[in-house]
Amino acid sequence: MSASRPQAWHEALHRLQRDGLPHALATVVTSAGSTPREPGARMVITADEVFDTLGGGTFEFQVIDSARERLASGEHGMSLEAFALGGRSGQCCGGFVNVLLEIFPGSAATLALFGAGHVGTELVRLAAPLPWRVLWHDSRDGVFPDWAEAQPRLACRHAADPRAAVAALPAGSHALVLTHDHAEDRELVDALLQRGDMASIGLIGSKSKWASFRSRLTDAGHDEAALGSVRCPIGTASGGTGGDKTPYAIALAALAELLPLVGNAEHADQRGLDPAELRGIFS
Repeated sequence: MSASRPQAWHEALHRLQRDGLPHALATVVTSAGSTPREPGARMVITADEVFDTLGGGTFEFQVIDSARERLASGEHGMSLEAFALGGRSGQCCGGFVNVLLEIFPGSAATLALFGAGHVGTELVRLAAPLPWRVLWHDSRDGVFPDWAEAQPRLACRHAADPRAAVAALPAGSHALVLTHDHAEDRELVDALLQRGDMASIGLIGSKSKWASFRSRLTDAGHDEAALGSVRCPIGTASGGTGGDKTPYAIALAALAELLPLVGNAEHADQRGLDPAELRGIFS
């Protein structure tokens, strides 16, 4: 079997923008003398991958290092880098290159959504304009709508094993649990609490459902602080649905409740707070 074709910079840029993942675009904007590539040459850089080339050599490694430093620091925006290929880069061609670095930090938050039923579907639709990455899970086959494939920053994941799905989540995700099965809901909340690094956890249901879950989760070893971080019913902090129990109304209230949580999480992350502190803010 032949190896797959390397992805060109424009293909990588489209994919990373679509998925809301951090990346940098490096563009040669001016050059003088003998240089590896002409103005307009581009390369896309992530924390662990590089797509296309600016010509190779020490110069290219310096561009990659500079981009990754900015990605690691959480910077975003544009900067102009100057490279004297005979001086700073130590290359024999001796030309001069200006490179424009554009840093895209990726999605503002990750929403881990469990359940592709009516409420889950409305949540995904409502979240589409927001700069969030949505990881949509369901344990059933063939439940995701066809239109989901074209929605940016959305990944549909068949999750036959709830605990494995939770284990694969990025730290700091905002999780909403609303599957078709109470036992699956409980297993998901148990796994999310065991991780201890979720930014927030919401569970669809009534106060009586949460009372039952809370008793069983206490028996499973979760303390009051952890259990107090779970929002159930979801949407009540935003003012609720006003008695409207349609899927759209529930999804709208749940999303409105998430907006300040995401904003608080971003602010706390800038101050270096850990997930335990975030749970204290939200409880």
